[in-house]
Amino acid sequence: MGGDDPRGGDRLGRGAPGHARVPGVLTAADFRAHWWPAVAAVTRLAGDLATAEDAVQDAVLAAIAQWPRQGVPDDPRAWLIGVARHKALDAVRRDARRRALEPEAVRALAGAAAPPPGPVPDDDRLGLIFMCCHPALDLPVQVALTLRAVCGLGTAEAAALFLVPEATMAKRLTRARRKIRDSGIRLAVPEPGALPGRLAAVLRVVYLVFTEGHKAADGRDLVRGDLCDLAIELARALVRLLPAETEPAGLLALLLLIDARRPGRTDPAGGLVLLEDQDRALWDQDMIREGERLLEQALRAGRPGPYQLHAAIAACHSTAPGPDHTDWRQISLLYGELLRYEPSPVIEANRAVAVAMADGPAAGLAILDTLAGHPLLSRWPPYHIARADLLRRLARTADAIDAYRTALGLPLSTAEHAFVDAQISRLTTSAP
Repeated sequence: MGGDDPRGGDRLGRGAPGHARVPGVLTAADFRAHWWPAVAAVTRLAGDLATAEDAVQDAVLAAIAQWPRQGVPDDPRAWLIGVARHKALDAVRRDARRRALEPEAVRALAGAAAPPPGPVPDDDRLGLIFMCCHPALDLPVQVALTLRAVCGLGTAEAAALFLVPEATMAKRLTRARRKIRDSGIRLAVPEPGALPGRLAAVLRVVYLVFTEGHKAADGRDLVRGDLCDLAIELARALVRLLPAETEPAGLLALLLLIDARRPGRTDPAGGLVLLEDQDRALWDQDMIREGERLLEQALRAGRPGPYQLHAAIAACHSTAPGPDHTDWRQISLLYGELLRYEPSPVIEANRAVAVAMADGPAAGLAILDTLAGHPLLSRWPPYHIARADLLRRLARTADAIDAYRTALGLPLSTAEHAFVDAQISRLTTSAP
């Protein structure tokens, strides 16, 4: 159920006679921007996520066939939703297995008016997220389903993120959609009384969507900017929905403070640039100021939470005028506080790096070595890269090379792989 990749192709022609768009191309990112609102709108009408995904996929394929000849419509989103609505209506009428739901879905689909121009209402967009993040589904499935239904990632891309075969991921997504359908889970924002119990899962999924964009798992690019942008848009929608809650604001502040550094993360050739080596003049100062403002407002409410602490750590990096001005002692203290909310080895490993920067590499390495052998960290490349760097700084060259080689055997983006390879080459060349 559901097509594999909503992007269809990399580019489409624009500018046929009778359309207002200027000549140019429609990219995969353009399609991805329309995927979420189209799936949300058709799911609301059809009452079934799988039917909606299939219909929007078919609409995208129709666009790929028609738009190069006819030009991109003035409102591509409305065009896709309209075509997908008709395709969903045909599917519902054909599907005898859904006979009990057919009259309601047919009436909704057949009677729907064309969507008005402008943004899709938050109720539709957030309703799709809350559907994908329903507590009846396990967290990994919530994330995978959100990446597919909301972000438009293909099944193969989601499989790469979770390090499972594509066929396995396809089965998981199919089971999740079936569970949503059979359990009668609807596309809707929960009632106010139910929101607090559902919010943590949604915030977590939005954060993981951003993480996938910030450090793409498919190996081609270090950053997936479209996913970063989408996660920020999701966080903004949650802040609008829950203006009195502090953690959505903390999450949005975190994403802005991190994403502000995006322009400096890679060199012109796409290579990785470490934080301490980045040109801070490239950072987006407007995003940093907005992130700071949101964080200060959230902290003033006196209800701290993990995303506010994450944002405070990001602020220490993003507001420092230079690497030598970074308050690593404050960062290590913030990570220590964060461990109260997230007692995970990943947080402890990050604290170890901050301790190393504040108190020297030996102090940080002592913490990292207490985590050696943890099954999660053994598969997490940043742990081995951080350990290798501290070993290098302690002049333990052979051990540093071994740690870098361990990281090299784990999934890395192309830029990260090149960075680790270069570190090994330098150490090998300089070794006595």
